[in-house]
Amino acid sequence: MKDTLLTLANLTKRLVAATNWSLLMGVSFFVLTLFITWQGVNALTDYLATEQNSKLSKVLVHGDPVYTSEQAIVDKIKSLKVKTFFDVDVNQVQEKLLELPWVASVSVRKQWPDTLRVYVTEHQAVAIWNQDLLLNTHGDIFQAPAEQFFNKLPMLYGPEGSENEAWKTFKTFKELLALHEIGLSSLALSERFSWKLWLNSGVKLNLGRKDIALRVQRFIDLYPEIKNSSDKEVDSIDLRYDTGLAVSWLQPVQEQTKNNKV
Repeated sequence: MKDTLLTLANLTKRLVAATNWSLLMGVSFFVLTLFITWQGVNALTDYLATEQNSKLSKVLVHGDPVYTSEQAIVDKIKSLKVKTFFDVDVNQVQEKLLELPWVASVSVRKQWPDTLRVYVTEHQAVAIWNQDLLLNTHGDIFQAPAEQFFNKLPMLYGPEGSENEAWKTFKTFKELLALHEIGLSSLALSERFSWKLWLNSGVKLNLGRKDIALRVQRFIDLYPEIKNSSDKEVDSIDLRYDTGLAVSWLQPVQEQTKNNKV
């Protein structure tokens, strides 16, 4: 019996000595890692299955838009019929919000778990184009109600595609005339690219198609003399000459009344 126990003890020692403990620990660690990963995947799947029904409940608007209400923004987002936070496609939302008349650019960000952040930049209206459209600071047209800006913004006219050139020309001449305390209120470019300007005083300048900067300068140089040359008010000035100009005068009210009676 004693010999048998000694034999079993020796055998156990030999088995222990022969065991590759590093390999055994590595296999055990690998099995444990697989088990933890499996448990984690199951937990994440259950969590997402629960949260995928999370509704979009907040829309935060940034950028302080003036002409675009938050309600208009929310209504546009609702029109996409988004059911859950996961269903929100920020690109679709951006495209939809760009349909709003005053929105020039927009950026949309999702914030977990239920919020949409909307960053809005609006057009800055600087002129009225062809009476029913608006021009922004880049000389681009956009469609928005223009009536509220009548008598507040300059009126520009021209053929389609000329709006940027018209705005740049208007700004150049407005700054030049302002140096001489002359206000500019309107500009028109004809289909044949002939330019006309209207001053705040109502005087019309016919510039023609070429050398318009030189012709405006000629007007500036001669305008004081023109005003002092007659008691009548100037109606229009034709500068379409290589030298000089032609002046049309407004009839006094009394003469107009007399002519109407005749």
